[in-house]
Amino acid sequence: MKRRDVLKTMAIAGLAAGTGGAAATAQTTAQTFVLVHGAWHGGWCWSRVTDRLRAAGHQVFTPTQTGLGERKHLLSKDITLDTFTKDIVNVIEAEELSNVVLVGHSFGGLAISGAADAMPDRIRHLVYLDSLMVEGGKSPFDNLPPDIVAARRKAAEETSGGLSLPAPPPAAFGISDAKDGPVGNNLPRTYSACTNPSYAALEGSRKWVKAQQGWRWAEIATGHDAMVMAPEELTRMLIGVTS
Repeated sequence: MKRRDVLKTMAIAGLAAGTGGAAATAQTTAQTFVLVHGAWHGGWCWSRVTDRLRAAGHQVFTPTQTGLGERKHLLSKDITLDTFTKDIVNVIEAEELSNVVLVGHSFGGLAISGAADAMPDRIRHLVYLDSLMVEGGKSPFDNLPPDIVAARRKAAEETSGGLSLPAPPPAAFGISDAKDGPVGNNLPRTYSACTNPSYAALEGSRKWVKAQQGWRWAEIATGHDAMVMAPEELTRMLIGVTS
């Protein structure tokens, strides 16, 4: 039996034994989640959600992207959006995952779009959690307000010679070939907007999603870092997203 099958069997057994807690009643079929953090974060930020998902019998992976979190020592000018995509693709391949619910928070939405193009057969559903949306042929800065772009370029140059952006205070959160296909590669997908307070920098991305066909829309009445501020609500949304 493969490792992923052993883990799934153990998770279901724990649920049957009554260790799942309140979230366990939402769904009894084990799912596989890969949760991708955004800028200035790491896999650690999902801890409150992973605890709840695993208690409900689900398998969860929270990779940290190159140059961030506990992998900050790998930060370099060689990192591109392809690097972040490969981080996620490598986890899915190495862990032999399939039928994945792939979640990208904020800047992490770019990596899950890349993974959707690279391995659509492994992905069951995409969840863009208050995410930055970038179409083929554009860069992340193309979808941000000009004043925010200018401020971020200035901060990056002043603090690291243009290599990285300094992390904003917690209160701030209350590019590919033009021939690429649509964002998400036509896989089932959901955009979950954090609405209280709404993160102004992502308003353009939210409007873009609402103008598209084929997207589900969800809202959580919390700030941008839903996994920290509203883990119970986010867990319920993730468990139910494929139903």
